[in-house]
Amino acid sequence: MKGFRSVGGAQRFLSAFSDISPHFRPRRHRRTAPDHRAEMTVRFAIWEQITGTAGLPATA
Repeated sequence: MKGFRSVGGAQRFLSAFSDISPHFRPRRHRRTAPDHRAEMTVRFAIWEQITGTAGLPATA
């Protein structure tokens, strides 16, 4: 179960993860590296706005 305490916990995580995961995996077929980087920059900016982390200092 890869560290999950219960089957229900794993199911809840995977249910949410399956909706979020495609956002960070755009199709790269016939896309240039600069185009891919630009798309990922936009997608991470959207994610930061959704999660409310935009403008917060990065933790190291």
